[in-house]
Amino acid sequence: MSRHRHLLPFAAAALGIALFAGMDAAMKGMAAVLGAYVAMLWRQFFGLFVSAPFYLVSRERWPSRPAFRFHLMRGAVGAVMAVTWFYGLARLPMAEAIALSFVAPLIALYLAAVLLGETISRRSTFASLLGLVGMMVLVAARIGAPGERHLDGVLAIFFSAGLYAWNLILMRQQSQVATPSEVAFFQTLISGSWLLLALPVALLFAPSLRLVPAPGEWPFLALSALLTISSLALLSWAYGKEEAQALVPIEYSAFLWAVLLGAIFYGEGLSVTTVIGTGLIVAGCLLASRRPRHVSPVVEGAS
Repeated sequence: MSRHRHLLPFAAAALGIALFAGMDAAMKGMAAVLGAYVAMLWRQFFGLFVSAPFYLVSRERWPSRPAFRFHLMRGAVGAVMAVTWFYGLARLPMAEAIALSFVAPLIALYLAAVLLGETISRRSTFASLLGLVGMMVLVAARIGAPGERHLDGVLAIFFSAGLYAWNLILMRQQSQVATPSEVAFFQTLISGSWLLLALPVALLFAPSLRLVPAPGEWPFLALSALLTISSLALLSWAYGKEEAQALVPIEYSAFLWAVLLGAIFYGEGLSVTTVIGTGLIVAGCLLASRRPRHVSPVVEGAS
């Protein structure tokens, strides 16, 4: 019985990653037909509908001023991060997009040094170089690909990965002043509000933007929101029960799900260069994530 209880956090983390991959698959299609901005706007609306009851039932107080400041900042970063991620995801194979996004933890190393004053070890420096080589393999393959290269998608994924790295730093600071249920609710509310405020700008650059999804598209948007909330709940529970360094390798199972779902729903293939580049980036991330036992790194799910 105790052995099964020990395995539960790993099972929950694996299921959480699988659900996130399913959300990416659903949103890839919606971003392709609606545009990343509109798809994300409606996903946040459904996400708010799902997460609000949990916060309203469990909250003890209204957010403090420092907490609300982090909610505003992280909500803005999260909104741009998600829109650029789904923009790139709609233009690249799922496996390649996921692989490129794995550079985020390596970027976070240097942001943590600048923003939090953390020291970058020699091992972390080597890990970042390993990840850089893997990234160059993927980019070189994309540049040399026949037909439409979609380099705008590559740039969007890199930009989103940089914002995700900053998001990790903000999350570390935010966790000191807010509870998990408060963070989940306000992250959804405020990022959705920032997206809504950006509507005039979106219409200015894309006057023909289709704001109202077709009847057959509503279920996919609702499903993506439900998968996101469920995944976050599973990952939060798992990381509360087990050390982050033990669960980090499970994060990279997202690549396997991206390969499978991309093949099933979008007929995407898998190239040798994608496998090699992904292997180098993941090796760098795992090397960088090795910390002394007294240090507990913080990890959070994507999008």
